[in-house]
Amino acid sequence: MPEHSSPDPKSCAGGSTAASAQSAGRAADSGGLTRRQLLRRAAVAGGALAFPYIVPGSALGKDGAVAPSERIVLGAIGIGSRGGSDLSWMLREPDVQFVAICDIRKSRREEVKHQADAKYGNTDCAMYRDPREFLAERTDVDAVLTATGDRWHALSSTLIMKSGKDVYSEKPGTITVAQGQALVATQQRYGRVYQGGMQRLSEANFTFANELLRTGRLGKIHTVRAHLAPWGNSMTSHNWLPAEPEPPKDEVDWNLWLGPCPWRPYNSAYVRGGWRDFYDFHTGNIGEWGSHTIAQCQVALGLGDTSPVEYEYPNNDTAEGMVARYANGVQLVLQLGGWHGSCGVRFEGTEGWVSVADGYRSPEVSSPALLADFGKLVRDYSAQYQRPMNHVRNFFDCIRTRHLTVANAEVAHRAMTACHAANICMWLKRSLKWDPVKEEFLNDSEANRLRSRAMREPWHM
Repeated sequence: MPEHSSPDPKSCAGGSTAASAQSAGRAADSGGLTRRQLLRRAAVAGGALAFPYIVPGSALGKDGAVAPSERIVLGAIGIGSRGGSDLSWMLREPDVQFVAICDIRKSRREEVKHQADAKYGNTDCAMYRDPREFLAERTDVDAVLTATGDRWHALSSTLIMKSGKDVYSEKPGTITVAQGQALVATQQRYGRVYQGGMQRLSEANFTFANELLRTGRLGKIHTVRAHLAPWGNSMTSHNWLPAEPEPPKDEVDWNLWLGPCPWRPYNSAYVRGGWRDFYDFHTGNIGEWGSHTIAQCQVALGLGDTSPVEYEYPNNDTAEGMVARYANGVQLVLQLGGWHGSCGVRFEGTEGWVSVADGYRSPEVSSPALLADFGKLVRDYSAQYQRPMNHVRNFFDCIRTRHLTVANAEVAHRAMTACHAANICMWLKRSLKWDPVKEEFLNDSEANRLRSRAMREPWHM
């Protein structure tokens, strides 16, 4: 597999973890004392004053609890329905402490605060409206979950990494090729851990399909198929919704909601999720599920660090049946159907095929014999690459080891590059050729101009 997907990737920060780095900083600020030493000193001082001072065992890491100095301190930006699911998943991890929520909607800030305070039995979760204030003020935070709408994913991720924090970003990671390039450059320059929310890269059924391909059990691979979202189309609208009176900034900060996008009049439907299928805010039906399924195909093929070199226009508005080809000749086919579940992939080789989607009890295969080693293939993969079948756990483990995650910035960028190139092919209604090294279309200036979009001041990447 390519370097970014290997079990021994280059260290991003000299082997020290974010949590231990934060602990070291706190120790330095306290005259070289660790939190545990400070707690013990406080207990002794309390006894000398004849006042009982009881330190809970959980504060010292007893009874299976994780000591505060060893916890990964987590915050979040933009938590709606999908982000709420991610956060619930993360809060189950015993070494994670959630401390702050940043959201442009007051109702969401309060909802997440209530969730966190209920878990910890206190009222400590802080609330912020502006991500710049949150990132600058909370120097204690090691990692941030960002689950905003598509328009903010790349920008918030780069802001988070530039502030010295690691990031788990929901998909799609970018809305332009240029954003992906900036995302990768920022991750490399600042040595941060990035995990894209392509969680099927850490699920057993999908991992098994990948391993059937990777270990040669399907023979020579000639075709991979990626599921597209079966609603809307790739021809996203350049119109916008009619204006409504803006709410108070503290209730909904519309300017921050728009972020780097062109100014558009406020409409409450946008804030309730109605931004999909608008060019300003969305990557269309290709990016919606392709961010998952194309990533799955490319990682399985060992091509997570590149993208197809040809895109054939399918002469429709949905991208159904578009064929993209990699430099090695394998063809990627985009499909709206073919699975009885969401976000499906299918890999076809000279010796057989495998197909899987959400909700499958087990992958479908050309021969039952291919399923015989299901458990072994998944276990061997996890052992070889030190990756659990738990996407957020992979993120938190990599915060400690400083290894690259399974859905690192390069994987996210290259998968989204394929989505963006396919979109541009649809918009221009013609076939295109792509150079994945130079990251540009061949002999097509109009297509190349669509690799980036202007960003509204003061935002930039």
